[in-house]
Amino acid sequence: MADLTIRVGDLRFTADWEEAAPRTREALRQWLPIRSQLIHCKWSGESTWIPFGDRRPDVGYENHNSHPAPGDLLIYTGEISECEILFPYGACSFSSRVGQLAGNHFATLVSGREHLGELGRRVLWEGAQEIEISVDG
Repeated sequence: MADLTIRVGDLRFTADWEEAAPRTREALRQWLPIRSQLIHCKWSGESTWIPFGDRRPDVGYENHNSHPAPGDLLIYTGEISECEILFPYGACSFSSRVGQLAGNHFATLVSGREHLGELGRRVLWEGAQEIEISVDG
């Protein structure tokens, strides 16, 4: 059984926590379930994101990455830009208007990868989508 369930409209994904990000994992457990809007990235290529504004976990860099694979979930904890969860669906180079960023890779999709293209299409062409990330079960 997967650790997390992610729902975007009628699309369902599951993900497992990354062992290499224990501080990030523990901080995000307290935020679950996350219910928000998933919007398209301006700067990072084929990716979507959940903005958190000033809300940020105090974990610093851990298992950080600037070029996540599709389905690798990152959280940028907001050192020089807004705190956000990055949810890439294709080729991604994580950046903002201030330049390249690195986010903590905290979870990886284990099912639903076949829906990533549709996720990207919906967010790009239909606008913000409701998203829920919760503990599986």
